Amino acid sequence: MNIALTGSASKIAELRAKLNATCNIKEFQFGQDIPNADLLVDLDFDNHPDRIMAYAHLNMPLLLSAVKVELISVLAHFGIEKKDVFGLNALPGFINRELSECSAAYDAEKAAFTAKLDAIGLKPEWVQDRVGMVSPRILFMIINEAYYTVQEGTAGKADIDTGMKLGTAYPHGPFEWVDMIGIQEVFEVLDALYLDTRDERYKICSLLKKEAAAARITAH
Repeated sequence: MNIALTGSASKIAELRAKLNATCNIKEFQFGQDIPNADLLVDLDFDNHPDRIMAYAHLNMPLLLSAVKVELISVLAHFGIEKKDVFGLNALPGFINRELSECSAAYDAEKAAFTAKLDAIGLKPEWVQDRVGMVSPRILFMIINEAYYTVQEGTAGKADIDTGMKLGTAYPHGPFEWVDMIGIQEVFEVLDALYLDTRDERYKICSLLKKEAAAARITAH
């Protein structure tokens, strides 16, 4: 299968490690001509949902990073009627996993697209088309609570990581996950979740906000 692929270098590398070796991957930078392909994958889409305007006319299905956005709302906002639009949990560390967390703008399209995903080496775990999908909602809520625990002086980061791994058998502690995913990604997903749900569980801890702001300054 020919795949037109765009995204950050690290995410592309993680996806390449997951895809079937028979896939013919055609990388492109957004703004360049989009290669002819059987599938377009954009691993940075939920940072740039306006890209849907450039993809709307394409005669190929779209697999788009969709943790910070709800696909059907993006389509409605831009007045796009394209049906074969699907979401992927493309957060760092979540791409090359046994199961791929996927969503669909239109549920009726899932069955046909599942065969395409299987053919390229992705085994979909279908979840609702909602901001945060499922695993980021749970994990990032835990991360946010862990930051509150540090902020209150109850425990340090290393102790919390150790306690979570020993007490819950999680493969990583919450702050180890932050290091893997990136503090900015964590901040942006929590912000999107809070805007979508107004649930206090996703109201970002001020310590997390401070660390995310410091990371942005360092990045520039």
